[in-house]
Amino acid sequence: MYTPSDHDFMTMALAEAKKSMFVSNPNPRVGCVIVKNNEILGVGHTQVVGSDHAEINALKDAKAKGKDVTGATVYVTLEPCCHHGRTPPCTDSLIAAKVSTVIAAMTDPNPLVAGQGLETLRASGIEVRYGLLEKEAMELNLGFIKRMTRKKPWVRMKIAASLDGKTALHNGVSQWITSAEARHDGHLWRARACCILTGIGTVKEDDPQLNVRDVHPKDISVRQPMRILIDSFLEVPLNAKILDETIGGHTMVVCGQVDDAHFSKMETALKAKNVTLIKMADTSNSKGKVDLSALFTYLAEKCHVNEVHVEAGFKLNGSLLRENCVDELLIYMAPKLLGDAQGMANLPALTSLDGVDAWDMIDHQTIGHDLRLRLIKK
Repeated sequence: MYTPSDHDFMTMALAEAKKSMFVSNPNPRVGCVIVKNNEILGVGHTQVVGSDHAEINALKDAKAKGKDVTGATVYVTLEPCCHHGRTPPCTDSLIAAKVSTVIAAMTDPNPLVAGQGLETLRASGIEVRYGLLEKEAMELNLGFIKRMTRKKPWVRMKIAASLDGKTALHNGVSQWITSAEARHDGHLWRARACCILTGIGTVKEDDPQLNVRDVHPKDISVRQPMRILIDSFLEVPLNAKILDETIGGHTMVVCGQVDDAHFSKMETALKAKNVTLIKMADTSNSKGKVDLSALFTYLAEKCHVNEVHVEAGFKLNGSLLRENCVDELLIYMAPKLLGDAQGMANLPALTSLDGVDAWDMIDHQTIGHDLRLRLIKK
């Protein structure tokens, strides 16, 4: 059904889509290549929210080069939109441009599109095909797909550990187990996320900024992900770096069941710092902790969060894993042995391997002197 040239042009479209990695959230990362007689007429990728989508940028690129796209083939990594949102439908522009064929890597999981974009093009006489390099296109938009289909974000847990699976000494010291190269790579994963989530234990121990810093300007725009602090009992010091709006991005503090007087006091203090405070207590838990599952639903539906990047400690990692909130593990393992120290997550002891928490390895790569592992839940 597809020629080697089709694969080559869609591969180029995927490369364009990757240029949207740090800028398009919460929109999907989409790339587009317009071709006629094996000549590339225009290329484009989705820009910041409210700006042009990939198809429009590719059409504009072709026009700027003086190219006529009549009868051209459009390779796009996601089905063109057919509804009015912040921008007009891309299908209208493709129809008006009189292209002859549209090949999409995947259909759009957004219920407002969901095949209707392709059907609109087909009804106008444009030849439509889809499914070329679909897996690669889906990999770029795991969070967007999950938000659209399951009303939850994709949760990626980053862990830096020793060879024996330790993340910190018992006195809390953890800087630095992994190399500078691994930390740089970790910041790139931060940058692609919509928000970075941590717990009060990490804030008390390390006082992190949790913003994107360790990247070359060519790698990323100035966009900073939102920061989410899980603080069940509102213990965060008001001088904590994570609350400082001057480091970029917005901070949201999420608490559990705290008394009204303390909540009101902290709400006033945090509001003065432009920090959002929400209460999301787990009513099924007498300990008054945060309802993590409800939080992720809130982030998807109210904040349009596609990907959550978790950098937390032993306790919160354990809670997220026990409650099946984690989709992917991003583990950096340093060639070091720490011995008796804190592990990756506070998980209960097993009496049988039948109850083991199993994951599939999807990628492994050497980063500096460290080994980076990516795993998804079986």
